[in-house]
Amino acid sequence: MDVYQGSVAALVPFLVAERGYGYAAASGIVLAASLLSSVVQPLFGALADRRPMPWLIPLATAAAGLGVALVGLDAGYWATLAAVALSGLGVAAYHPAAARLVRTVGGAGHGAMSWFALGGNIGFACAPLLVAGALSVSGPAGWWLLALPAALGVFLNRPPRPGRSAAGPNPGGQGGGTRPPGPEDLRAFLRLTLVVIVRSVVFIGLSTFIALYVRERGGSGTAGAVALFALFAGSAVGTLLGGRLATRWGRVTTVHRAYAAAGPAIAGVLFLPLPLVYVCAALAAAALYVPFSLQVTLGQDYLPTRMGTASGVTLGLTVSVGGLTGPLIGAAADASSLHTALLPLAVLPLAAWALARRLPEPA
Repeated sequence: MDVYQGSVAALVPFLVAERGYGYAAASGIVLAASLLSSVVQPLFGALADRRPMPWLIPLATAAAGLGVALVGLDAGYWATLAAVALSGLGVAAYHPAAARLVRTVGGAGHGAMSWFALGGNIGFACAPLLVAGALSVSGPAGWWLLALPAALGVFLNRPPRPGRSAAGPNPGGQGGGTRPPGPEDLRAFLRLTLVVIVRSVVFIGLSTFIALYVRERGGSGTAGAVALFALFAGSAVGTLLGGRLATRWGRVTTVHRAYAAAGPAIAGVLFLPLPLVYVCAALAAAALYVPFSLQVTLGQDYLPTRMGTASGVTLGLTVSVGGLTGPLIGAAADASSLHTALLPLAVLPLAAWALARRLPEPA
């Protein structure tokens, strides 16, 4: 599924080069994929808390793939926005139900969520390669190749046959409901939400513009794709590290230490020579993704009776709020330079670090 989140960012350089979009217009593409998620994803999470919907995951997967494929029709800018919005709606519907299912089946620890997040990160990392490979095929066939992962996902996530149980409402979601849920901590959850918002702005800003930034500094189109791949590959490494480090340090300590490391890595992307940008991009993504699955389980533990809702917020904001601020970065880049517009991304992780240090560690 997450290959389609990454595909939207990977399509931005192509749309700029082939359709003449400016930075603000290109970032509007990412915004269209994210806008619905910011409102709809928590709603889907609340629905998942109320009743089982085994059909939702395959339907959402199909919508995400179809939306990206329809971008190839090139029926105008607004039609392109509608297509990527359809893909974003599919992503919004998928994540809360899937994250709730993972925690219900995987139990109280964060290991299962780390592997779930790793799968998404691998999809992110493969997205630039998928887009480059599919669009090397001329004509509509290349665009429809982008829908193949969704077709496979629909098959793998098809609803269970009648007589087989699907994961239903389980408010505690811990070990199949054998342990009663603990008290809710709404204040901690709201603070965590602010942390997720800051992280979203930073990562989506990087993933949207890093390929264009490398090309602006003299790199080729291939160099831009490599930088985007390094960013997404680093996110997969960070997800695996997150689970291991949390076992040693605890989730909250791991989260705020990761944000402390993210700022210098992003500064390296902006100020070091071009060959080192790839290394810094991978390090920055790793630091930003160490907290990813940990924030999901923290949110579920802060709201243990509303895990779907918590997942919808922590996962939904991850793919939406950054897209909402993307046009602001694009407008600043059009008015000055892309380098200047990206400078705040090196400072924002300090705000996430300060917020995360005051989060409580759930018992």
